Amino acid sequence: MADKPFHDRDGYIWMDGEFIDWRDAKCHVLTHAMHYGSCVFEGDRAYDGEIFALTDHSQRLINSAKHMDFEIPYSLEEINKACTDTLAKSGLGSAYVRPFAYRGSEKMGVSAKGNTIHLNVAVWAWGSYFADKMSGIRLTIAKWKRPAPDTIPCKSKGAGLYMICTMSKHAAEAEGFDDALMMDYRGRVAECTGAHIFFIRDGELHTPTNDILLDGITYKTVIALAKKRGLTVHQRDIMPDEITSFSECFIVGTAAEITPVREIKGHLMTVGDITRSLAEDYDQLVHRKISL
Repeated sequence: MADKPFHDRDGYIWMDGEFIDWRDAKCHVLTHAMHYGSCVFEGDRAYDGEIFALTDHSQRLINSAKHMDFEIPYSLEEINKACTDTLAKSGLGSAYVRPFAYRGSEKMGVSAKGNTIHLNVAVWAWGSYFADKMSGIRLTIAKWKRPAPDTIPCKSKGAGLYMICTMSKHAAEAEGFDDALMMDYRGRVAECTGAHIFFIRDGELHTPTNDILLDGITYKTVIALAKKRGLTVHQRDIMPDEITSFSECFIVGTAAEITPVREIKGHLMTVGDITRSLAEDYDQLVHRKISL
């Protein structure tokens, strides 16, 4: 199934309260979300039949919609159940879970207050986001910057906000890199195209402040794991000229999990003990072998 296109697969997708055959799960071409980006989504991961941090993800989906000026017509508990039911229907134990909400096609135009808000959930098998990730990935520097908080709803996981991420990742791959590191509107180190970033120097972790970035669930989990190990974590502004002073680096996210970085645009880094230990801790946590 991994090699099949996403529109042509066996299975079911949860759409507005009912299961639809995967191939029949469609929306109209004049759906507002397609033209104006009025869609919010989550990326959850299931391990051994249980979705990790499900309630946190579902709550962030609700919050994202509010930031985008619409309300999902399902409660937190109903969204959780839609995700768990779809996972069960898929028959998968380990999987990627994608709930998403969007404005429908009743009206076309910038204003869309009368459009129906839809909620869908899809589940599919998805392994590591990066091939052979523990050997470390290579990052370049994106030309696109994360926008100022008064120009976008930066705390929303909105589909349209990922346009520059797609463009940055495509450009990185065209240069032979795995991903791109993005700066923010003030020139500070921000994040990769779909993951937060951590650096290590002298046994301490450094990570960008989170004032314009998505409230990362994996990000918060990793900070908690690091503190449980007694590691110092500095959440602060990081400028690009500091990158060469760090010995280790890794990125984190639901899809990326904990992925080491071995190069940032010519600066080589080590996949060291701290990175490997935290990756092991995270794996143990999501498989419910340890707790925070």
